[in-house]
Amino acid sequence: MADAVPHERISWQEYFLRITYMVSERSTCLRRKVGAIAVKDRRILATGYNGAPSGVPHCLETGCLRERLGIPSGKNHEICRGIHAEQNVIIQAATHGISIQGAEIFCTTFPCTQCCKMLINCGVACIHYCESYPDSLGEELLREAGVPIDKLPKPEGL
Repeated sequence: MADAVPHERISWQEYFLRITYMVSERSTCLRRKVGAIAVKDRRILATGYNGAPSGVPHCLETGCLRERLGIPSGKNHEICRGIHAEQNVIIQAATHGISIQGAEIFCTTFPCTQCCKMLINCGVACIHYCESYPDSLGEELLREAGVPIDKLPKPEGL
């Protein structure tokens, strides 16, 4: 039997971040692909990506309403066909009867204020993210609620 070759494993954080970026590839948003996953005890509880509600035409089919109206990133979230990735994590967990209380959330992009408020009320333990988002109120609310945030480098090759 040949000698075993030493093999370095990626960290759990990188493992979950890589999966989060893979989830984002399902996004139907024309402006920004976002993925999010809820993890507890090193197990994935739910995943989400940004896109239109089930059964509704996606922006890939209809075009981007926000782009047509000239709405900048971080503004007027309600003028969009899509549901945010973090909202879809919450919805998926709720639909399947899975509590995400105490879960870690991994996001490709920092959550908007609305998503931060929802995640606070779900009782998440912390939020890990890679890419910034132009919405500072969410960060302030997370700090006030005692929810740690952790900016991580985007995994190499992504």
